[in-house]
Amino acid sequence: MNSFNSTQRFSDRVADYVRFRPSYPAELITFLHETCAIPVHAKVADVGAGTGISSKLLLDAGHPVVAVEPNEPMRQAADEWLSGYPNYSSVAAPAEQTTLPDASVDLVTAAQAFHWFDRERVRREFARILRPGGLVALFWNIRLLDGSEFLRGYEALLRTYGVDYSAVAERYSDDADMQNWFGAGLRHIGHFHYVQKLDFDSLRGRALSSSYVPQAGHPNHEPILQALKSLFDATAQQGHVDFEYDTRVYVGAL
Repeated sequence: MNSFNSTQRFSDRVADYVRFRPSYPAELITFLHETCAIPVHAKVADVGAGTGISSKLLLDAGHPVVAVEPNEPMRQAADEWLSGYPNYSSVAAPAEQTTLPDASVDLVTAAQAFHWFDRERVRREFARILRPGGLVALFWNIRLLDGSEFLRGYEALLRTYGVDYSAVAERYSDDADMQNWFGAGLRHIGHFHYVQKLDFDSLRGRALSSSYVPQAGHPNHEPILQALKSLFDATAQQGHVDFEYDTRVYVGAL
């Protein structure tokens, strides 16, 4: 498997992804509704929806959501988790060819998966499925690399033991990159601080949900878990560490 084949890269990490990946701060939804004036009833195509974390956030906020996800285990996890929402559906398709009808949604969202997409092809696809006046909202959590002993230590162990970590870490976009992608259509940028408070079992699961953390059978698997336990023991306060993020949000028209 090509290490950058995002449609299969997380297939064997679904259980940890469902249990330990973070959601997004409540301020994100307020930002979309109040700052960006996106109506609560706006129909959303959540592209690269994965296990449904971003879809659930949008459903809970009142939006009808169609989740677009090519990875079967992840999509099945989302379908099982979100089956109780009558305004939820999903399709098995990649971001660049969603199979959704022309001009069928009011808002296209892409959360943590955007950095895996073919940017030019997906821009055309988003424009195709959006209704006139529709918007695109891109958002993701960027793990902070500094600011505490734990954050610095976690980054160091990933660089020491991770598989293709440096190449993957460099794929996230910054404000300037998103300005270039949206062009004149970029309307709003938001940054929000977000924290997961994790005990060791949760920290272990959060680490193993990342595609660059070696799994059982890899020579770096046990060493990274040992380093993780040592880091936790050295930095935990009252039984947990703060896994901190900068949540970035970009909203605009195409």
